[in-house]
Amino acid sequence: MTDHHRIPTAILGASGYIGQHFARLLAHHPTFDAPVLVGGERSVGQRLELLWQLPEDPPHELAGERLRRLTPAQLQRAGVRVVFSAIPSGAAGAVESECRRRGIHVFTNASDHRMDPDVPLLVPEVNADHLHSLATARRRRALLVANPNCTATGLVLALAPVRSLLDPRTVHVTSFQALSGAGFPGVASLSIADNVIPYIADEEEKVAAESNRIFGTARNGRVLPEQVPFLANCARVAVRDGHLEAVTVEARRRPTAAELQDAWIAFDPLSGLDLPTAPRPPIEVRSQADRPQPGRDRWAGRPERARGMAAVVGRIRWDPPYLRFFVLSHNAVRGGAGGSVLNAELAHATGLLASRGEAGP
Repeated sequence: MTDHHRIPTAILGASGYIGQHFARLLAHHPTFDAPVLVGGERSVGQRLELLWQLPEDPPHELAGERLRRLTPAQLQRAGVRVVFSAIPSGAAGAVESECRRRGIHVFTNASDHRMDPDVPLLVPEVNADHLHSLATARRRRALLVANPNCTATGLVLALAPVRSLLDPRTVHVTSFQALSGAGFPGVASLSIADNVIPYIADEEEKVAAESNRIFGTARNGRVLPEQVPFLANCARVAVRDGHLEAVTVEARRRPTAAELQDAWIAFDPLSGLDLPTAPRPPIEVRSQADRPQPGRDRWAGRPERARGMAAVVGRIRWDPPYLRFFVLSHNAVRGGAGGSVLNAELAHATGLLASRGEAGP
């Protein structure tokens, strides 16, 4: 049932793994109405409960909903003001652009528009200023906001509190990435069982380019990327959810170990905003020698709505000029659907949805 006090929404690509996490997060959202479920040719007409791939049951009010095939024009006529896009990269770009052209705000998990000059590549705790700078400079009727690659998301979130203390010369990262990062059903079982695959197409390049864009400076409607070398090695491992990353920062500065620890613990730049999906705190520091672990830490995040949204940092070693640590983040939540929902919450809290959501011809 539609709640006229909440913003009408739709999920594009609702049958997929990220699309179903969108459904889980939006079913009871205080700002966004229960979403219209939009699917492709193979899923149209099927009920969400029959397509469900997540460990918990689907939300009760959406379980029996059938996926529909709706064009951007039909979504506009139906009064949808915000779409959350889980369309696979490569197929998403044209649909998302057409939605924005028609006055529908787009929050996307796909990579098609991440490097567009006028699209904020957003992690709210890290570069919230990019959203306002790019949104106001371009004077478009509707927003198109992307969340970054799921590996880059956890990396920049962990680096943000200590970056100014360290002034990185280079950042080395080795990722151990979950199967769900490849979508459902992921990697063929006989390829990944008893194995690690040390190659994920385009992943290392995305981590470098997107991290530098996120840490860049927004000025005059453009983002000037940082130029720090991010040297990435990315591997697929036999874990369902949760990307683990081993990070080494070569630093120019020499903070104390206590200053670094305090910076991670105190980091909470969204504390003044009422964002339901924002984890408090956004970074959890583990003191145990064998943490973080995907099986134990991927659902980190408080309050309940923010489960899976916190990054977990552990095994911290500071031997100047090298800071070494591990970070874990839930790739399908923090690096996927939850990241897009948080981006939309920030846009709403800062007035950008109210001022730009009127649908046009």
